[in-house]
Amino acid sequence: MKHLISPLDLSIEELDQILTLGQSIMKDPQKYAHVCDGKKLATLFYEPSTRTRLSFEAAMLNLGGSVLGFSSADSSSAAKGESVADTIRVISSYADICAMRHPKEGAPTVAAMHSGIPVINAGDGGHNHPTQTLTDLITIKTLMGRLDHMTIGMCGDLKFGRTVHSLINAMVRYPGVRFVLISPDELRIPDYLRQEVLIDGNMDFVETKDLEKYMPELDVLYMTRVQRERFFNEEDYIRLKDSFILDAAKMQYAKKDMYVLHPLPRVNEISTEVDKDPRAVYFLQAKYGVYVRMALIMTLLGLEDSIC
Repeated sequence: MKHLISPLDLSIEELDQILTLGQSIMKDPQKYAHVCDGKKLATLFYEPSTRTRLSFEAAMLNLGGSVLGFSSADSSSAAKGESVADTIRVISSYADICAMRHPKEGAPTVAAMHSGIPVINAGDGGHNHPTQTLTDLITIKTLMGRLDHMTIGMCGDLKFGRTVHSLINAMVRYPGVRFVLISPDELRIPDYLRQEVLIDGNMDFVETKDLEKYMPELDVLYMTRVQRERFFNEEDYIRLKDSFILDAAKMQYAKKDMYVLHPLPRVNEISTEVDKDPRAVYFLQAKYGVYVRMALIMTLLGLEDSIC
């Protein structure tokens, strides 16, 4: 039985297989409409979510399966003090696969240790968000035709942004990838990521506060919001929340074939005037997330070869 807790749980070969399957589903979703007939997905969301939870539910329903679960800790026995380990033991009797989001880093790992079914990490604190990474990768691969030899800019909250951390961990495995990390000093990437992943991995990267300077070099710009829920006080959030705002004026510095991604939700870090720019693909990115989660569910349930 395989779980997905970190992007590194998948080898490059497994990652490519999931992305290829996701692209096949994208081309002919009806072909996969009954792959998960009789299967159940449990969505255990201890933290608010729109896209991730609903895209998991849509993915399972699109495959012919069904969904059960909860959308907040308050509506579960966690409010009574039940542990993650006990919850997953029970859920293992009800469902065939589980997607879990939790505010505490490592909670999905604990669940996987006690689970009788595959566990998918749907986001744990500021740590990892591997299925968002799969969404990011399938978007880049579909639009650009490759995942190697590119310059990717990451802008905004790089300290608490688990989508950034997961994407860096995934992209460092492809040759010729250069990172431009754009953030205020207070929201730079964590020290462990800088040292253990980028420096020790001999990666080409630069840290800067100057988005406009590096815009012409980027093949992909990955925007993130400054996350109010990760701050310990409101004053720091207010001071930093408008650090970088992407607007039409800044887009003029970008390549004609650069793509803007965002894990969503956005607040004001991307002006709505950018939405009509064909290089803005964040809503398409959210759509692709359903297809790649369909591919992941099939793979973890051992159903990836059920369609010939």
